[in-house]
Amino acid sequence: MQPFAWVLIALGVCIILAGFLLLAFAHIPLFGKLPGDLHFQFKNVHVFLPLASCLILSLILTVVINLFLRR
Repeated sequence: MQPFAWVLIALGVCIILAGFLLLAFAHIPLFGKLPGDLHFQFKNVHVFLPLASCLILSLILTVVINLFLRR
């Protein structure tokens, strides 16, 4: 196969994995409800800033990616 075909296959696999992760995050009870997640509600405005959840997710992804990409 040509290299462009492999890029498209890899992109498709990444999209499928992202979809499964989004489905899994809906069932994690603490994700989005940690003490560092900010939630503001005004009359007609609802703002949610998941700072703590994003930091934990970033830390986990950094460790996993570093474990797989080490040579």
